[in-house]
Amino acid sequence: MIKIKLLLGIFIVVSIASCSGGGSGGNVDNGNTPGDTTGNVAVGPLKVHLDNSRYFTDGSERIIFLTGSHTWCNFQDCGDTYPPSLFNFSGYLDFLKTYNHNFFRLWRAEHARGGEGGDDFWFDPMPYMRPGPGTALDGKPRFDLHRFNEIYFARMRSRVIEAGKRGIYVSIMLFNGWSVEDKNQERNPWPGHPLHRANNINGIDGDPNGNSQGEETHTLANPSVVALQETYVRKVIDTVGDLENVLYEISNESHSGSVEWQYHMIDIIKQYEAGKLKQHPVGMTIPWPGGDNTDLFSSPADWISPNGDVDSPAIADGKKVILFDTDHLCGICGDPAWVWKSLTRGCNPVFMDPYDRTFIASGVPADYDPGNANDMGIRKSMGWALSFSNRINLAAMAPCEAGMASSDYCLAHAAEADAQYLVYLPTGGQVTVDLTRTAGRLQVEWFNATTGQAQIAAEVDGGAAETFVSPFGSTHSILYLFQ
Repeated sequence: MIKIKLLLGIFIVVSIASCSGGGSGGNVDNGNTPGDTTGNVAVGPLKVHLDNSRYFTDGSERIIFLTGSHTWCNFQDCGDTYPPSLFNFSGYLDFLKTYNHNFFRLWRAEHARGGEGGDDFWFDPMPYMRPGPGTALDGKPRFDLHRFNEIYFARMRSRVIEAGKRGIYVSIMLFNGWSVEDKNQERNPWPGHPLHRANNINGIDGDPNGNSQGEETHTLANPSVVALQETYVRKVIDTVGDLENVLYEISNESHSGSVEWQYHMIDIIKQYEAGKLKQHPVGMTIPWPGGDNTDLFSSPADWISPNGDVDSPAIADGKKVILFDTDHLCGICGDPAWVWKSLTRGCNPVFMDPYDRTFIASGVPADYDPGNANDMGIRKSMGWALSFSNRINLAAMAPCEAGMASSDYCLAHAAEADAQYLVYLPTGGQVTVDLTRTAGRLQVEWFNATTGQAQIAAEVDGGAAETFVSPFGSTHSILYLFQ
């Protein structure tokens, strides 16, 4: 987490906190941050903040606002050769820290070959050993679903630890809906899945209805499959459950019939972690296609990623921590305005980032330029939003009531004293803010959401509505009022 001072257009970093791990004893790397001299490290796993349940805290009662980029090959290497080229994970973390991000999803593909990337697109390593006998449909030895591949889990642990040393939280994706059915994309991942009856030596058939898809594996229909999945989930928890920068995500966009299965897996995690020293937040992301946000809000999950309007985020009411992820809003999409709208509506913005074009089959244009102005603006805006979150009293602030700010995007603690208002102007210009509930004078600062330039303006008196004019013309801007 970063604390800042905003002075004459310059963000001055005064301290950086990283996530420390839990104690494992012996010579096991438990993720403790080496060389950290700020004394401002995470003191425990994330939990929902008691006073403002739109956000997490780490046990210190400070708000932990989550934001960052995630990309598809950041855990398993993936590509159109076998073995795929190694993903430069340290370089990826450098990229995240360059933009002041503190969160990403650790992607998992359940299938070894095929799917969105095409018939010859590979993922490696896999969680199960492949000793045979016999050959799977991808030409490699068949899987033994009762023998874990320790290389896979060692990589998972080491990557979470390395991220923690950079102050980055990691959401571990446990399952993936795009690994069990073709989603009407005519690129079927199921022939490459370990639960395909031709791919394992254990007699497991994840396609009992014989439709050449594995959608049944994301239901409770087959107790043998569910038992294997529960064993996998417990293995993941045993691998990273002592670390503090961990969140869990049940599945990425499983089909709409997966809801009860996802609820079951949430319960399995909570029951298993109840007997551990540390408990971590569990998340549920919107099923696709046909997902209903009501299922997320009714779930036992601690956090959710709903679908919605990327151009007009719904106001977070605090029933769940919302990670407002472009993945579930519009896919390869978004703009810098989405970041600030999400912040001022009480959401935590998360960006599905094509990053290095490795996985261009996921809807990324073949000529995609990672350095394009829009995506660079998104990445910068998320980092700036994180800096603001660490400066303002986010625990006391909530999305504004209708009419409090004429721009309709505002976070406020509208008290008689110690008041704060963070107002977003999507098109710059002017905004009227209702200050009738605040007594005394307020300091005024402006922030150019395109360039990062800040400017201090003259103080104003509370007690009435006040109109403010952005010094940055029609450029989208942030107005910060505080006592």
